[in-house]
Amino acid sequence: MNSEYTYSFFRVSKTDNINESARKYRDLRLRALQTSPGSFASTYETEAAFSEAEWIDRLTIPGFEVFICAATPLNEKANGQNPAEWIGQVTFRGPMTEAEFALPAESGQSEQKPETEEEFWQVLGLFTLPDHRGNGLGAKLCQEAFDYLRTWRSSPQQIHLRLMVKPENHITVNLYKRLGFSVIGKCTLVEALRAAGDGHLLPKDTSTAKYSERSGLIMAFYMSRA
Repeated sequence: MNSEYTYSFFRVSKTDNINESARKYRDLRLRALQTSPGSFASTYETEAAFSEAEWIDRLTIPGFEVFICAATPLNEKANGQNPAEWIGQVTFRGPMTEAEFALPAESGQSEQKPETEEEFWQVLGLFTLPDHRGNGLGAKLCQEAFDYLRTWRSSPQQIHLRLMVKPENHITVNLYKRLGFSVIGKCTLVEALRAAGDGHLLPKDTSTAKYSERSGLIMAFYMSRA
């Protein structure tokens, strides 16, 4: 762990200090898209054009939960200040309906249970700024989200978590494997964007290889509320 900072992990409130949260989230998200453009289905150019209202919508829209890792410099905390910087993020979309979560058989995704027996969540946009990597923050951030899902309701008891990631993103793939995720199949960019709730960003023509090639990895993990 970086000895110059203390780290905190939390779910972003949909009501408290939302304007400030939207500003911090925008700054982190745009830095992420600039720093690691190959890790995201979206682009810096697309999201840099978002209005303030659109950033607020991203944090307040039902069905999406944003979790943050914040870093506070130790020397400034000792001086009574708390200039915490948002340096990591992950978003969980859900609970999704069976129809939203469904994929064609060729994807490799197994047959789903009914919504009454299984709850469906899509994991999106895990990222930490380069200066803070190597401290296990990504795993801790995901664990914060897992803990939230286990406690925010009582049923159904089984939670089905899924993510889609580019296979060349070895660090992220290995991190999720350590958390218990397994590779179960492959997805297209169209499927990945729709799973992220960003289907509206797709062009009219999605027949090109960029959108139709089944090259992204699908990873899944099951956990219980019991």
